[in-house]
Amino acid sequence: MKTVNELLPLLRIEFPLIMAPMFLVSNIDMIKAGMDSGIMATFPTLNYRNEGELAEVLNRINGFKAGSKGSYGVNLIVQQSNPLYKKHLKVCVEKKVPFYITSLGSPKEVIEAAHAYGAKVFCDVTNMAHAQKCFDTGCDGFIAVGQGAGGHAGPHPLHILIPALKKQFPGKPVIAAGGIVSGEGLLSVRVLGAEGVSVGTRFIVSKECKVNKEYKDAIIHAGMDDIVMTTKLSGTPCTIIDTPQAKKMGYTQSWIERFLSNNPQTKKWFKMFVQVRGMKKLEESVLPNNYQKLWCAGKSSELIESEFTCKEIIDHLKTEYAKALAEVKLLEM
Repeated sequence: MKTVNELLPLLRIEFPLIMAPMFLVSNIDMIKAGMDSGIMATFPTLNYRNEGELAEVLNRINGFKAGSKGSYGVNLIVQQSNPLYKKHLKVCVEKKVPFYITSLGSPKEVIEAAHAYGAKVFCDVTNMAHAQKCFDTGCDGFIAVGQGAGGHAGPHPLHILIPALKKQFPGKPVIAAGGIVSGEGLLSVRVLGAEGVSVGTRFIVSKECKVNKEYKDAIIHAGMDDIVMTTKLSGTPCTIIDTPQAKKMGYTQSWIERFLSNNPQTKKWFKMFVQVRGMKKLEESVLPNNYQKLWCAGKSSELIESEFTCKEIIDHLKTEYAKALAEVKLLEM
């Protein structure tokens, strides 16, 4: 583990933590709280789908960025099935977003546009093949999405994925994502070689988060075995809480759905249909006064017991990390 964490000056933050982008969950109050606490706070551009919304939000964030200790970024779904990708990228470049996380496709266009004005691009990766493609296009780092992550989780454990990335791509920063909720978790992946962590589920149960109380309560009461993987929601493996609605929806696509998703003539439009349908289902479940129960969450739900402000969550992580680091230094070989 390096004494000096090069991630901090690279992203212009004070603590190696990314508040993960979460569809229909991340909001401007959470972003501001994260920036004020010296971390990288991110959100999906798809949270703002109406005309002019994304530009307005970016103007507001840029307005208070200069006075904060941290920074912010956006998550872009870069595959062709995202109908707003091109428009959102154009807006983000115009507003000079300082940090991008790309998911589910080639990051080449984002990297070229971002690097033109000095922004950084990290890519979500779940395997070595995709990581190689992102490396070849010039990404600045990786988000290693492993088992236990909320949303689009990967199949591999972090204690394998992180060292593999560090071995194959020495010098590229790696952010660990999946099952991390504490300072001890941060230290564990730092030992593996990661420069920082991405935390999502813990911030759903924050006071600034505007999802309905039922969603937060479900995370607080869920154990690790209550988190299941489904491809029915977005077409890509996604972790959700195993509610009765989740059981009714199912966990795997039918053969005809898989055929339409892979057929060259239909895959773009069918994937777009599945994603839009999934968005509507999540919106009916996540927002206040809605009563469906399809909720994304990671296996870190096991360790979440109560609601705090974003600042309190970050302060706890900082304190726990410092304590864990001190205790490790006292251990005998």
